[in-house]
Amino acid sequence: MTVNGLLELKRTIYWNRERGSVAPLDELLGIVSERYSAGVREMGCLVSLHAAFVPASVNLARMAQLTISHSALRELVEREGGRAERAIRQGHFGPGWTSQECTHQTVATGADGVMVPMVTEEQKQKRRVTEARKRKREGRKSTAQPGRPKSGGDGSYKEFKIVSFYDKDKAHLYAVGTSGDHEALGRLMRREATQLRLDLARHKYSVTDGAEWIARQYAKQLPMLDQNILDYYPLRDHVIAAAHVLYGEGTRQARAWREEMMGSVWNQGSLVMLDRLANYRRRHRGGAKGEALKALREYVAKRVNMTDYPSYRQIGYDCGSGPTESFCGTLTKRLKGRGMHWDKDNADSMMALGSLYYSNLWQSYWTKQRAA
Repeated sequence: MTVNGLLELKRTIYWNRERGSVAPLDELLGIVSERYSAGVREMGCLVSLHAAFVPASVNLARMAQLTISHSALRELVEREGGRAERAIRQGHFGPGWTSQECTHQTVATGADGVMVPMVTEEQKQKRRVTEARKRKREGRKSTAQPGRPKSGGDGSYKEFKIVSFYDKDKAHLYAVGTSGDHEALGRLMRREATQLRLDLARHKYSVTDGAEWIARQYAKQLPMLDQNILDYYPLRDHVIAAAHVLYGEGTRQARAWREEMMGSVWNQGSLVMLDRLANYRRRHRGGAKGEALKALREYVAKRVNMTDYPSYRQIGYDCGSGPTESFCGTLTKRLKGRGMHWDKDNADSMMALGSLYYSNLWQSYWTKQRAA
């Protein structure tokens, strides 16, 4: 199948005992292992990246006159996503830019985790029973592949981890994700940083929410970073939570206290903020207010080296992780649709396609697929 419709070809097939069957025309046309052309595969992946497979199949038929059932489309997209995921993982395809091309040779990076709904083993068993009954009623044979069936997940949700790289103007963006643990993300960030030539950047820093597992991976995998900055907004959320305990949610006093604390850390640094918190702790030593102030002070004290905002602003660093948060949403948006549940490998495949699309690499990836 091609974007111009079905092509029927007559070709000679050769056979011998050593090599088996060979069809030279298939090899010439690049259809040895694919029943769809690269153009059809691209269209299928593109519409499926923005809609579930059933409406995506309908959209293909209406807009491109390509008739592919939703189940065949799902197989096509998951297979192509797996190919993209392997290309990224093996280093055959990656960011289309390096640190030397960025404004002032400055690169920022961020990392975070996102919960994705998974198919559990119990749900898989129910699906198999339902499908077997349906096949029996319709008189169909099973199309299951030989071998042990794929197992379901341990729980209903799994945290997928994402790392992003970008420059100050956001003209250069790149993000990838993994269903692996924090160590897998660490290896991922080191590999991508190598391709980006991060070590050659004039300025290089991270902006994160301050999670300890993220800080450990940056310290281990990217020790060349000049700074590791605490995202301003998670800190602000902690301050707001303490203000609500002290003065009540939505009150004028709570807003004034929040502005006082955030103004001090933004303009003078976290040491000044800690000093002011100490004064408030002397007034509220016990109860819920004392505990709220203690928790906030401990949170800030652990991250003093990440909260020198006046110095960061003077250099021109971003102090918010907006691009990383955006990537966390876009790379997993297709995975978190209403009622959706995924196998881990298929979720990785869809996220790889999302990485190509939202990192502005879609066109170059498919250009290579057509040339393959």
